[in-house]
Amino acid sequence: MSVDALFKPYSFKGLNLPNRLVMAPMTRSKSPGGVVTPEVAAYYARRAAAEIGFIITEGTGVARPASLNDPDIPRFHGEAELAGWGQVVKAVHGERGFIAPQLWHVGAVKSHRPDWSPPGAYDSPSGLSSPGHRFGDPMTDAEVADAIAAFAAAAADAQRLGFDAIELHGAHGYLIDQFFWEGTNERDDTFGGPTVPERARFAAEILKAVRAAVGPDFPVIIRLSQWKQQDFAARLAHTPDEMEAWLRPLVDAGADMLHCSQRRFWEPEFDGSDLNFAGWAKKLTGVPTITVGSVGLTGDFINAYGGEASKPASLDELVRRLEREEFDLVAVGRASLQDPNWAVKVHQGRQDELMDFAPSAMATLY
Repeated sequence: MSVDALFKPYSFKGLNLPNRLVMAPMTRSKSPGGVVTPEVAAYYARRAAAEIGFIITEGTGVARPASLNDPDIPRFHGEAELAGWGQVVKAVHGERGFIAPQLWHVGAVKSHRPDWSPPGAYDSPSGLSSPGHRFGDPMTDAEVADAIAAFAAAAADAQRLGFDAIELHGAHGYLIDQFFWEGTNERDDTFGGPTVPERARFAAEILKAVRAAVGPDFPVIIRLSQWKQQDFAARLAHTPDEMEAWLRPLVDAGADMLHCSQRRFWEPEFDGSDLNFAGWAKKLTGVPTITVGSVGLTGDFINAYGGEASKPASLDELVRRLEREEFDLVAVGRASLQDPNWAVKVHQGRQDELMDFAPSAMATLY
């Protein structure tokens, strides 16, 4: 099957993207002390130069004491940190690329570093890291308000630095998602409740604050998932009606695009339809969507953390879905991490040159 659909231009709220390919956000932990380096800037610029039309950076921490659980994940606050991100923007724009930072707060996710702890208490809606597992204290009203303000401040800084859009990380069991999930949100105030729309108020308030900070014309994306790192089988929405009830408040609050994370993009979201998560999100809300999940590779990205390698996989199913406009953009993770020239090779029909994914690539910054 022709891959032409992947390389058609796409215009989105003032962004005139050269194609439908997005570099998926992937944590690299290659920014010592939280400050991105020239090597990080070059890493992103290489992908922009090689036909990745739109780059979403690795998650970068907003200004809360424990927004990150690793000292070498980049921060998005502070003079040196923001200056470093300005150099990333300059490098990517120098290759005619487009770029958005992924603004992140990990919430109640403990550091994997035994020699390091964040400089403050972990934030979470109810003092739970997963259902039934106590981890710290629930956020106070003041802490919730400060977290909302931190996301808005980061979005304003991103706009000032020349980024083309921003993405909020609302997936995978991190802070925003911990508010969505009934297993970790037991609050009985404005930010809790028995239904997903009630638990989505935290995300909606962040989106409203971000929109107020950047104005009506700056693109705002939010990344979402059903699955959590704490529970791969978790689901926030079991039916299309429940999904619409979850997503509609986010769109109404200011989300322009939904980045819909699945472990495998080809899996249907609900019985009776082969639409995937991004397909249903677009159908239910009418806003454009990004699909992501094991694009271009045989193996699941979760298994890569266990040391599993993957081989290049057919893109036919992806292209078929894109041609029928099930979703609008396609995020590529491990395939582009392994090989910065992945998109060029696909575009030029050089499938025999596509590389296997080796987990060792996750330890390098190439």
